[in-house]
Amino acid sequence: MAKIERKYLAHFINAGTESEPVYERLGKELEEYAPELSAQVEKSKNILGEVAVNITGYEKTGSVEPYFAVAGDPLFEKLQAIIDGDLVLEGCKAAMVEVKLWDGQGTAYPAIREECYIEVTSYGGDTNGYQIPFTVHYTGAKVKGTFDVSTKVFTAA
Repeated sequence: MAKIERKYLAHFINAGTESEPVYERLGKELEEYAPELSAQVEKSKNILGEVAVNITGYEKTGSVEPYFAVAGDPLFEKLQAIIDGDLVLEGCKAAMVEVKLWDGQGTAYPAIREECYIEVTSYGGDTNGYQIPFTVHYTGAKVKGTFDVSTKVFTAA
């Protein structure tokens, strides 16, 4: 068995709307994207000295930094709209599709779409270009299905 290269775990974020999704792949000029699970852990010790561990949930987030703005790019337009409009709540809502590119046939691959919210953490940057780093906050509302990488269409199972 061979190790799976990182490029085969793809993350596509919806830069469009829920009714008209426009999926953009994260990765250009991004050296790392690793959603943090941040498990909610409860531990208790009984009178016998035994420890019980309960994982009750996750608060999953992912940091996208750097993100360089590219004029005309749908994700840039979504992020700039959040900045310009001080958008909150539904204005920051999106969806992330995690695609397993090592395990498919043709152009369709197993995928999970998860509802999320985008938090723009800052904007501006240095002389390398206009940067808009952001954090993805996942809600846990997941749908299994397939993702066609040629058409960028998610199909629920």
